[in-house]
Amino acid sequence: MEFDWDIFAPLFAHTLTFWWVIIPAIFLGLVVGAIPGFSAANTIIILLPLTLAMDVEVGLIFMVALYCSSRMGAGIPAILVNIPGTAGAAATPLDGYPMTRAGKGQQALAISFVSSTAGGLLTTIVALLAMPWLAQVAFYLHSVEMIVVMLFGISLIATIAARDTLKGLIAGFLGLMIGAIGADAVYATPRATFGFLELYDGVPLIPALVGLFAVSEAFLVIEGETILSGKGQDLMRKAGWAETMEGVRAALSRWWHIVWTSLIGLVIGVVPGAGASIAAFVAYQQSRTFSKTPELYGTGHIEGLVAPESANNGVTSGTLIPLLVIGIPGGATAAIMLVVLQYHGVTVGPELFIENPELAYGVFTAMAVTYALMILTILPLSRYMSRVTMVSTTYMAPLIIAFTLVGSFVPREYLFDMYLAFAFGVLGYIARKTGYHTAAILIGVILGPLLEQYFLRAMKMSQGDLTVLFSSSLANILWVLLILSVGFPYALEYRRKRLKERE
Repeated sequence: MEFDWDIFAPLFAHTLTFWWVIIPAIFLGLVVGAIPGFSAANTIIILLPLTLAMDVEVGLIFMVALYCSSRMGAGIPAILVNIPGTAGAAATPLDGYPMTRAGKGQQALAISFVSSTAGGLLTTIVALLAMPWLAQVAFYLHSVEMIVVMLFGISLIATIAARDTLKGLIAGFLGLMIGAIGADAVYATPRATFGFLELYDGVPLIPALVGLFAVSEAFLVIEGETILSGKGQDLMRKAGWAETMEGVRAALSRWWHIVWTSLIGLVIGVVPGAGASIAAFVAYQQSRTFSKTPELYGTGHIEGLVAPESANNGVTSGTLIPLLVIGIPGGATAAIMLVVLQYHGVTVGPELFIENPELAYGVFTAMAVTYALMILTILPLSRYMSRVTMVSTTYMAPLIIAFTLVGSFVPREYLFDMYLAFAFGVLGYIARKTGYHTAAILIGVILGPLLEQYFLRAMKMSQGDLTVLFSSSLANILWVLLILSVGFPYALEYRRKRLKERE
């Protein structure tokens, strides 16, 4: 399967003629992504009769545009009000929200939009050119390798613990224990469910996500007049178009950071089931590890916002590669696209690129066009979106709680999930008040169950032999990189202290 350059230019021009489908899908995706609990997957399911009634090409373009824009939309509430729209945006508030509180919400949104579109556009082009090789990643990254990849993300707990070792580790292990709730993956024995049938599938992610971040934040902002600091309010009142351009320049000046973090997202996205949350946490951890100013992360650092936003948009093109090349959907949205393709009688796999190359390559061309149109349509809105932060907490806090509780109800339609989100909100509020980091808890809740699944799968295949974790050359390379990644900040800090002592 080789890329045919002759069809690219006319295919790109042909895709542009579908702007009337792409632009409405972009705005719909932004709204969907910004509402906690909603996602591209469940929105496409709702609109499935519509997509099935469309021509297969129009339907795919619509779904791709909605998928890409919803990924960007999830970062908007994460930055402005500390509410990640999806798990893929869970790392975005770590530095995005502190920027907003300092009165730089407009710049933060601009940085997010530029990073998202640049990362998404770059990885789409790379995916288009390197598809035959990227498709092989799914064959090389097995359970053993994915265990190490998960540990890259979980090692963020250690990074957070570096500020307050005891509290950081307690928060991280609490998250891992919460993530272990539910029926175990081997014997389906219930663990810590306390008799609640709703917990047998594990702790639902959206209630945990919105509770720890959004509801707890609503409890905190009630204590003040606005979510902005005094200086932040002055900055927001004076903000104009110059602040948007300041954010654009800040993001573009870190172009290399966008490149390598988005490529992390692309590679992780190719692995079926890996997802944007893993990519975002891994990219954030790697960004902090190799930064010259790691102490600035978590305080509103630009690179701490660029990394997760570039990575989670890099995932979008990655998830479609295994779908089109080997017929295995890389995520929930890709699985729904497979349903649409099968309904129209399209067979995915290598034959698709031979029999219908316009449709196969057209998916990625549509993604590239979507990102190009997205930056033109969304970037000017950052000035007006950021004004949300000026709303008084008298109105903001109840709205946040109402939206997040409804959002926690949507995925499973259980009233229990709304109570669960409120309980996580109380837990998050207590954690914040006592100096524990809610991000460390969330990392454990998100990545803990995934790590357990891959670990048990590896143990089952090896019949309980732990040495299987070191049986792969690629896994061993990843182990070495993980050790270097975790040890590098400490070595760098030690070197800095020695240099200061010599001075």
